[in-house]
Amino acid sequence: MQPINEMKFEFISRSSNESFARATVAAFISQIDPTISELADIKTAVSEAVTNCIVHAYNNKFGTIYISVKIYENGRVIIKIRDKGCGIENIDKAMEPLFTTGGEERAGLGFAVMQSFMDNIKVISKPNKGTTVTLEKSIIPRIVKNG
Repeated sequence: MQPINEMKFEFISRSSNESFARATVAAFISQIDPTISELADIKTAVSEAVTNCIVHAYNNKFGTIYISVKIYENGRVIIKIRDKGCGIENIDKAMEPLFTTGGEERAGLGFAVMQSFMDNIKVISKPNKGTTVTLEKSIIPRIVKNG
């Protein structure tokens, strides 16, 4: 099935760009009229994925974060957030709640949060090559009545 609309953008892995990424994805998805709750879920999951790239991917250096968003006719939204950083050695371990490599100030709940707000999450990573997080959410189609 072909998407009815799609977009791509990239930005430097500065923490100040996390809100830009979240807002940009939300603005794009707004065209299919999600509920406030659906939009909040997507914004939270995108924020967590982007924060993972910022904190973990580039080992205290700046790199590029790539985001693509596809919208399908049935209301399905697929968001891919990718970096070309250090990668994740053990994805299963990284997805365990409370596991973190980010030190004491990190809760280790990023993947758990993404899973709780999205219908599906997929993580592909190769050490020293980068990570791609794919987030999927179905937006409930609403019938708008006129007059």
